[in-house]
Amino acid sequence: MKKQNKKNLFDKYLMLLQIEKSTPNFSLLKKIVKAHLIKVPFENISKLLYKKPGMNYIPNLSTYLNGIEKYNFGGTCYSNNYYLYSLLKHLGYNVKLCGADMKNPDVHLISIVSIDDREYIINGGYAAPFFDPLPRELATEHIINYANKKYIIKPQDELGRTTVEQHYNGRLQHWYTAKPKSRTLEEFQKVIEDSYSDDAVFMNAIRIKKYNKNGSLVLKNLSLTETWGNKSLKINHSRAEIPIVIEENFKIPSNVVMEAIGSIKELKDVYD
Repeated sequence: MKKQNKKNLFDKYLMLLQIEKSTPNFSLLKKIVKAHLIKVPFENISKLLYKKPGMNYIPNLSTYLNGIEKYNFGGTCYSNNYYLYSLLKHLGYNVKLCGADMKNPDVHLISIVSIDDREYIINGGYAAPFFDPLPRELATEHIINYANKKYIIKPQDELGRTTVEQHYNGRLQHWYTAKPKSRTLEEFQKVIEDSYSDDAVFMNAIRIKKYNKNGSLVLKNLSLTETWGNKSLKINHSRAEIPIVIEENFKIPSNVVMEAIGSIKELKDVYD
């Protein structure tokens, strides 16, 4: 990518986030993290759509930003976190791309930013209410409560790894362990390609989560849940209703949704 074109794309990125470029300090980092979570949803509609012409990797930066601008797309962890990492690096932050283990190794991406002699995890691709950078240097657990969910960031283990847990109604539902070694995107090529396989989780489900200043909207297959404060309202829909439900709630055009999800024969639970 030519230097000027790259600059123009990152300027567009900041414009979409409604962030004014300034000195790469902690205050700006907090603004970027919050703006990214609110503007860029965790969603797999774009992933399903991009697979149709044969894509099996993350879209390039231009395609990614056009998706945000024209269709209110975002992405899953690979695209959201890689391009957030790239933006922070472009702005001059001391940031590294890192892998994270879930049930399998290196199936998640995060970033670690070093600033003011402290380290923070940046994760814009976990569908979680991480409105602020997550501290890594902890003596005790760092807890984020959100409606009926609790997110626990554990102190580093003996290898410098940070485990982040998601609990739902008091039960551990999901987790990842972030590893501090600096990585390149190319090292994740196989796991990204595997995420486009016919039997992959996000090729057989509909998952969208979008945050706002007051709460969130989440679509898990045919169930739409709106959360505000400590209250939630869940509504189940028929599959035929889903394209319109997505357009009305997430502003992704219904015709685009219909094309994207048409190849899903049977919707599967993300946590199965």
